[in-house]
Amino acid sequence: MAASRPSDEEQQEWISKSELKREAEELQKIGNEIVALGKGDLAKIPMDEELELAVALALRLKGKNEAHRRQLQFIGKLLRFRDVEPIREALDKIRNKHNQASQHFHKMEQWRDRLIAEGDDAIQALFAECPEMESERQRVRQLVRQANKEAKTSKLPKASRELFKLIREHLEDKL
Repeated sequence: MAASRPSDEEQQEWISKSELKREAEELQKIGNEIVALGKGDLAKIPMDEELELAVALALRLKGKNEAHRRQLQFIGKLLRFRDVEPIREALDKIRNKHNQASQHFHKMEQWRDRLIAEGDDAIQALFAECPEMESERQRVRQLVRQANKEAKTSKLPKASRELFKLIREHLEDKL
């Protein structure tokens, strides 16, 4: 009597032990990420009551190393029995928001640096991108001149900071 071969359905359902471990570790990382969030971001994560209570307990146990670690493992275990896709999506949105904020910040810094380096040409380009800033023309030119003076004399970059604030006031919503 020959050994019977598993059917296609049985082969598809079989998952290796290492694959199960990788999935459990990924869920544990998601749990760690949830616990690390601030209150505002934590409210954006879709959780049932049991998971919320587990996360709240983990936050209270933060100073107690071993208890905190066990609670994080428990959260990972709870996540194994839930649909984590909505949680992943919420975490992605939160991460994306932070990435976008830093990109906007870098663009505003680039505008400031460009204004200081290029002068009038960069000022015209800035007004073309942000016409409502045209009313600040005199202030922008004055800050650019002061920033250049400060750079040459190695003074503190006070005008450069003021220029950045002015750019941020006008461009924060546009970028």
